[in-house]
Amino acid sequence: MESSTDAIVTVSLDSIFTSWNKGAEQIFGYAADEILGKKVSILEPENLRVDIKQLVEQVKRGKKIKHYESSRLKKDGTIVIISGTLSPVLDTSGKLVAISAIARDITERKRTEETLRNFEIARKKEIHHRIKNNLQVISSLLDLQAEKLKDRKNISDSEVQTAFKQSMDRVLSISFIHEELYKGKNNELLTFSQYVKEFVENLILTYKLESDVSYNFDLEENIFLDMDTAIPLGIIINELVTNSFKYAFSGRDEGEIRIKLHREEGESKIKDGKSTTFILSVADNGVGIPEDLEIEDLNSLGLQLVTTLVEQLDGELDLKRDNGTEFIIRFSVTENENPLSVIAP
Repeated sequence: MESSTDAIVTVSLDSIFTSWNKGAEQIFGYAADEILGKKVSILEPENLRVDIKQLVEQVKRGKKIKHYESSRLKKDGTIVIISGTLSPVLDTSGKLVAISAIARDITERKRTEETLRNFEIARKKEIHHRIKNNLQVISSLLDLQAEKLKDRKNISDSEVQTAFKQSMDRVLSISFIHEELYKGKNNELLTFSQYVKEFVENLILTYKLESDVSYNFDLEENIFLDMDTAIPLGIIINELVTNSFKYAFSGRDEGEIRIKLHREEGESKIKDGKSTTFILSVADNGVGIPEDLEIEDLNSLGLQLVTTLVEQLDGELDLKRDNGTEFIIRFSVTENENPLSVIAP
């Protein structure tokens, strides 16, 4: 009893402590000579006295109480959470003469469980928040598509099918982000370079291209972006690549699409945090966009989305038209607002 780290005590039938080991002294703070002869109520928080009395009554009726969890008052007035066992003490004739109690301090364990519980609640809230935001993005994309078609008097079935296909591709770009996100060890950051490769390869497989189109990736490794940055970028890449599929290689037997993503050299300071600037380039060697045609004048929902999303990222969009078409997007991520690991050591 004296070598045990658990509290092992004996209580008389009128609720007086009659034995008290070193473990009890360590857990509750009372030395044996301070507590022997005292009522058990000295350890009882006011709100638990009825519950403890009921447990004692059950033991008096011969029942053994195993592993119940409860709170007790320490000598210094703080609360300790214990896992306890109450057992009847019988004399040689089988008559109940006392109650034996063993208590283990589980305060730290319960605090850890509470912390993990709160973390899990917060994680679920964050997941629901992400889903809600992504559904709002999808809803907005569908609204834009519907707005583009509603004023048309004559719409062919093929145009409707094309509109649905475009909407599916945009939703797919978001779903690929989630898939890649949960592959990684960090559920907050996306390995963006890997996502771009897998997503574009999937787009090429799903499109029935008349031309033989190859693709070239020049993506800096170990770029990690969070959802607020990754989703707009994913949709931008989807729009620009599919735009090349549809228009760049008309009347040609083959073509090439090039996608580059690199960190700009040097770091600038924004407010109290570091800002890392990236350059994203999506280019093709197709027929190109005429010099006298501005992006804003193009009747394309996809390019309207691109310009809107670049503005959402506080980025800059540039268009080059020599030897095909190249869209260059420059954007920055502030580390204290958007957790970002740009280059692994």
